[in-house]
Amino acid sequence: MHPLTSHLQSASPAFAANAGRMQALLDDVRGLELRIVAESNSRREKFEQRGQLLPRERVAQLLDPGSDFLELCTLAGLGMHDDDGRKSVLGGGMIVGVGTVAAKRCVIIANDSALKGGTISPMGLKKFLRAQEIAARCRLPLVYLVESGGANLLYQSEIFVDGGRSFANQARLSAAGIPQIAVVHGASTAGGAYLPALCDYIVLVRERSSIYLAGPPLVKAAIGEEASEEELGGAELHAHHTGLGEYLCEDDAHAIAVARDLLDKLRWQAAGATSAADPPRYPPEQLLGVVPVDDRQGYDVREVVARLVDASDFLEFKAGYSADTLCGHARIHGHIVGLIGNNGPIQPSGSLKTAQFIQLCDQSGTPLVFLQNTTGYMVGTAAERDGAVKHGAKMIQAVANARVPKLTVVLGGSFGAGNYGMCGRGFDPHFIFAWPTARTAVMGGAQAAQVMDIVSRAKLAGAALTAAEGALRAQSDALRQRLDHESTALFGTARLWDDGIIDPRDTRRVLGLCLDILAEAGSRTLHPNTFGIARL
Repeated sequence: MHPLTSHLQSASPAFAANAGRMQALLDDVRGLELRIVAESNSRREKFEQRGQLLPRERVAQLLDPGSDFLELCTLAGLGMHDDDGRKSVLGGGMIVGVGTVAAKRCVIIANDSALKGGTISPMGLKKFLRAQEIAARCRLPLVYLVESGGANLLYQSEIFVDGGRSFANQARLSAAGIPQIAVVHGASTAGGAYLPALCDYIVLVRERSSIYLAGPPLVKAAIGEEASEEELGGAELHAHHTGLGEYLCEDDAHAIAVARDLLDKLRWQAAGATSAADPPRYPPEQLLGVVPVDDRQGYDVREVVARLVDASDFLEFKAGYSADTLCGHARIHGHIVGLIGNNGPIQPSGSLKTAQFIQLCDQSGTPLVFLQNTTGYMVGTAAERDGAVKHGAKMIQAVANARVPKLTVVLGGSFGAGNYGMCGRGFDPHFIFAWPTARTAVMGGAQAAQVMDIVSRAKLAGAALTAAEGALRAQSDALRQRLDHESTALFGTARLWDDGIIDPRDTRRVLGLCLDILAEAGSRTLHPNTFGIARL
């Protein structure tokens, strides 16, 4: 055993200030998430009049009672397109996550049809594609709870081309042997008609489901034919005539029950319970005050590790060499992992140490957990002479080519190439989450403003420089403010730079759940075919 000893002063003013600011940032995140739920729930009367469940009620009924639901990308599209980030917060117009249905772990994608009819926005599409990616990499069945007005035509140029990727993904998932089930609660029309059609099983709701390429107005305009929605693509038509649907149900609850029964009957590995393990020696509540909100203030990442890993037991790798970068082995909920964290910029020697450690973990099949908080790779004449570029490239090579599962948590700063070397979004971690204190950018706002100021001043001299002094200060202030805004956790999560902002106190639970998912994926045998399942 190599238990970590905490030196955190939880009664200090600095800890209290950190915890207070972290809680305030977390409250902002949760407040925005609650606005999405409240706006969706405000349509309750309309749904009840139609005899329908609200979208989140559908998800709740689908899940096994008392089971975890890891909701992902909750604030996708925040402040973009029709989401103004204040009054109208839409979450990408859908609910996405990993949950347990009939004892099988699944990816769930549910259109939130209470928000703008469930129409698809550009960031909603990216959220949809991310869910499909997780299903493919983690070998998880997909359940689609469908009710959507289709693509938001105001943004068709940002949706149409990449929208085809969602259908290609469905075909490839089916061919890979990953089951897909569509429960069609309402409209699934135009291009969206292919979503259920490309699933392996379709569950229909009588008098509610509609699946067709063109609705009554378009049919009338195109060929002059008068036809109702039911005649073009209602549930009865597809259950009894076209054969598109496999199961015809009376209402939403009945359809969800059938989907659960179907999953129960599929021969598929049941979800394993999170392994029993000794909890950390230090309370997770203290994670609120470990990391300073100001990313320029230092802290010891071991204090985070001590509150994440089983029994706070951590075997540090090369403890006496390049201490700015932490590497070592531990367990999280019984899963052996390699942990990599930052205590400052990444020195050339830290790059070498990390590259070696990643290769060792890859050799032994040990998942990697990256705890990001770095200003990036060290700069300056000393670092360059020590081979910062050459050795940093070795670390990036190792991260990019490691075959083991990779999980990333952005605790604080994630700047410059440090984002790459510590397995940021561009390096395809299996899951990546952010704390409310996360900041991601090419560099900090103050540094960027100073760089531009130096460059601008170098072009001027004498009286011209004096005359431009006010303009230069204004330019620097504007750039600093812009980069500071664009590096925040909320800005990044809106653009799916992460899979969601999590409460620091939930980090161990979230990592444990993800490790369970990935362990099951590694042990699961698929039965692929050539083209996927076609309806005959």
